[in-house]
Amino acid sequence: MKKEDDYLNINRKAWNQRTEVHVDSDFYDMPGFLNGKSSLNEIELALLGDISGKTVLHLQCHFGQDTISFSRMGAIATGIDLSDKAIEKARELSDRLNMQTRFICCDVYDLPNHLDEQFDIVFTSYGTIGWLPDLSKWASVISHFLKPGGKFVFAEFHPVVWMFDTNFEKVQYNYFKDEAIIETEFGTYADVTAPIENEMVTWNHALSEVMTALLAKELEIHSFNEYDYSPYNCFSGTEEFEPGKFRVTRFGNKVPMVYSLMAIKK
Repeated sequence: MKKEDDYLNINRKAWNQRTEVHVDSDFYDMPGFLNGKSSLNEIELALLGDISGKTVLHLQCHFGQDTISFSRMGAIATGIDLSDKAIEKARELSDRLNMQTRFICCDVYDLPNHLDEQFDIVFTSYGTIGWLPDLSKWASVISHFLKPGGKFVFAEFHPVVWMFDTNFEKVQYNYFKDEAIIETEFGTYADVTAPIENEMVTWNHALSEVMTALLAKELEIHSFNEYDYSPYNCFSGTEEFEPGKFRVTRFGNKVPMVYSLMAIKK
């Protein structure tokens, strides 16, 4: 079997290892979160608006901080993730905080076999679609779970960022979707010194690919924005030019680092 055909098992193993490190990392600031700090950023909060009483489906939720943040905002939140370790931690966290947040362990594409309802909002953010080979199938899942008139909210790292090598010294990858990218990572973005080594299978997705996939599934794009910073310090050679805003030092404000969009199901 080719590695890209076994991407689910390869990536699940990687995210299970990452989760063990991430839960206790400074990056995810668990003490702050347990004390009531929201894990959500201005970018997505502006698109979400008031979600009190709304049903929210969070795709690729990792160990659930954002999903639980939705519950704290008064939403009825459900998170799904491929990693069984991440979902186990998410459920522990929800119980510890006495929240009613629901978590389901499965692959995004397989979700219709695990869940049978529609939601006011579907949400996914930051470093999610690169793990998926087929955005048409992804958009189908989003449309399937949205109520008519429901809202899809998406924030993601900009595909321009993924063109560069780790140190942002040269263009190494295709902007457009190409062959699967199969790499071995030492450490993790949340702790580069962590003693873990993981093989991972990912794909790059151009902005046009994202938008075409959504539009083809009756999702009407109502807003689209690009940002010259990342709210996370997860890349090499960055500087924090304002609190909670990071740029690759050598690029300054010259390249987009994040984009966001909001779409409504017709």
